[in-house]
Amino acid sequence: MRIGIIGTGSIGAELTRKLGAAGHVVQVANTRGPGSLAGLAAESGAAPTALDEVCCDVDVLITSIPFGSTPTLRPIIDRLPADVPVADTSNYYPHRDGRIAEIDDGTAEGVWIERHLGRPVVRAWNALLSTTLAGRARPQGAADRLAVPVAGGGPGAKEIVMGLVDDTGFDPVDAGTVDDTWRMQAGAPGYCTELTAAQLQEVLAHTDPDAVVVRREAVMAIIGSWPPGSSSFFDDVLALYRAAAGPTLTAARA
Repeated sequence: MRIGIIGTGSIGAELTRKLGAAGHVVQVANTRGPGSLAGLAAESGAAPTALDEVCCDVDVLITSIPFGSTPTLRPIIDRLPADVPVADTSNYYPHRDGRIAEIDDGTAEGVWIERHLGRPVVRAWNALLSTTLAGRARPQGAADRLAVPVAGGGPGAKEIVMGLVDDTGFDPVDAGTVDDTWRMQAGAPGYCTELTAAQLQEVLAHTDPDAVVVRREAVMAIIGSWPPGSSSFFDDVLALYRAAAGPTLTAARA
């Protein structure tokens, strides 16, 4: 499959590596231009591409940029054929993106992204820590294989993206429509808590929308109070999200 990826942060770069290793033809772009991508291209086999060309001749486009920057992609997305699925990995972090009133008032992140990109979007890989994506991939059937929630998209698009999730070493779990994407946002028990498919299905069914917002704000405040540069940062984040999920997660993991 021919895959375009916009964004080379920790998630975008790791998807470039994993999807290339799975045999897909990947072209990757960022705002700094192809010259900044030589190292990633040499490592992954991906083709460095200009941002305004990354939509050319692809079967799927993955966007992996800061959530608040999503509207800047609209001119690029508008050039993408209507039948090409778009998958997005971003998350709303108020301390980074600034306050977005629609999200704070309860609009699901997937709905907000679709409004700004003007087309259906599949949400995937957003509920993984970058260290989980990089280090916890497992082959199909492995007892300790973790799961990734996937939601939204137009007809057939979700199934295509779920296949790509599988190719990156994780079990894809259907998390519903774009209106259900709040179940996989920061603060939800299925967000960055490293669950198997059965465990993830359980917590998705018992996610409380009001609790998601409260937990997100609390967790972000705690993380913001930590001193920078901790070598155990991602382990601490995982432990914090698990603790915030409370009984819902405990029951699913029992």
